[in-house]
Amino acid sequence: MREVVVELGERSYPVLVGYGARRGLAAVVPHGAHKAAVVSQAGVGVVVESGVDQATFLVGDGEAAKSMSTVEDLCRGFSRFGLTRADLVVGVGGGVVTDVAGFAAAVYHRGVAVAHVPTTLLGQVDAAIGGKTGVNLPEGKNLVGAFWQPVAVICDTEVLASLPPREYRSGLGEMAKYAFLGVAGLPQLDLDDAVARCVECKARFVAGDECETADMNAAEGDGMPKGGRALLNYGHTLGHALETVGHYDLRHGEAVAIGLAFAARLARCLGRVPDEVVAAHDAVLAAYDLPSRLPPGAEPAELVLVMGRDKKATDGGLTFVLDGPDGLEVVRHVPEEAVLTTLAEIA
Repeated sequence: MREVVVELGERSYPVLVGYGARRGLAAVVPHGAHKAAVVSQAGVGVVVESGVDQATFLVGDGEAAKSMSTVEDLCRGFSRFGLTRADLVVGVGGGVVTDVAGFAAAVYHRGVAVAHVPTTLLGQVDAAIGGKTGVNLPEGKNLVGAFWQPVAVICDTEVLASLPPREYRSGLGEMAKYAFLGVAGLPQLDLDDAVARCVECKARFVAGDECETADMNAAEGDGMPKGGRALLNYGHTLGHALETVGHYDLRHGEAVAIGLAFAARLARCLGRVPDEVVAAHDAVLAAYDLPSRLPPGAEPAELVLVMGRDKKATDGGLTFVLDGPDGLEVVRHVPEEAVLTTLAEIA
């Protein structure tokens, strides 16, 4: 069993990674909790035992379940169950589950403890860690949410064996991002090591910039690259746009993979990186059998419009996390012409 600590002072918490790790849930239940509300989905099929009185609350499948109505339904269910501020919410499932369970925990009684047991590769390497919770609006992904750190995250690699191949590949798309955030030799690591290394990388960013408020123009400090936690969005600007447009057959990690290929080429278009950097991105994506081209029928103008609403675009300009001479950084006011040229390149 590997333990990675997300260092946040008094709110620090462990991330446990290993085969069968879910069986340790009872050990992380907060002292004084008498009930646990387990949030999951019908198809997850992973049973957890909290050691206290628990009830299960199911949410729907897919991005459609990440809605305000889902959060309302959960909170009303928590109330009928008698959940108090001293109790615990447990998210058992993929990124959709941990996002809505975490947000419901953040707003119910103005904050109830939450622990996550992510059952997908994407959830284990990224979505369940760091305290970002939220739901979607028709205008974009994750536009309503809160930062609400869990008391623990339990990454049981045993449950990944039952994932459908495409769901597992979606997780690889999120994992691929970490290859460009400093995790060397990632495609060659065994599963437990790969998950733990990604968790360590994310934990460092979260500890250094918990609420993604780092000054994007500040100098590096304490080992934190310029741009802070926002750099974890590498590949996500186009990826989220593809998901928001919504009529493409793409999982989240597949959309992020396309976003990584796009970001490398956009950086090259802007003269920030040479061909070798693009080739390195393509090699990692190929090693994981991930897509690197836009889906058929993609409309560049529509994607540009949605990318302009990205959360990083605080001043209305097109904003991306891009590679460059000093590594990844947030780049603002990227010319629309360069974006359209690069979209055409990956069509």
